Amino acid sequence: MTTKNEQALLDTIAFSEIGRTLLAKSDNGYNVLLGGTLFSGYLDHPRKLISVNGMTSTAAGRYQILQRYYDAYKVQLHLMDFSPASQDKIALQMVKEVGADVLINDGRFEDAVNRCGARWASLPGSKYNQHTNDMAHLKAFYENVGGTVA
Repeated sequence: MTTKNEQALLDTIAFSEIGRTLLAKSDNGYNVLLGGTLFSGYLDHPRKLISVNGMTSTAAGRYQILQRYYDAYKVQLHLMDFSPASQDKIALQMVKEVGADVLINDGRFEDAVNRCGARWASLPGSKYNQHTNDMAHLKAFYENVGGTVA
């Protein structure tokens, strides 16, 4: 069961990765490819290698999950597809693997986001040499979607 703070963190990660406009223009981000184009169908990861601004990636979905990670988590989590529910399960597993679930449930938003920066390029603390979003901006979004801080 996903807690209120975990759901707010997932919403914040999607907001950071996809942006407010694409979240609104898509299926809440679940069908977004890197660069903002949309895909249709959730039977499988779209498996499209896309180049944008000198970066090439297979990132897709609400949390911009790479194909290779989807393939691994599909087996690990016994997933049948790339549906919104499957994408949420993968993202929550990634949050747990860096220990951010405990932090977010303790209301330690900034610590949780910094941990998640190891997994998502748009978050503060990311080591991917891409644009990262401002912590205060993300915290305001997190609180706006119902997340609580200590």
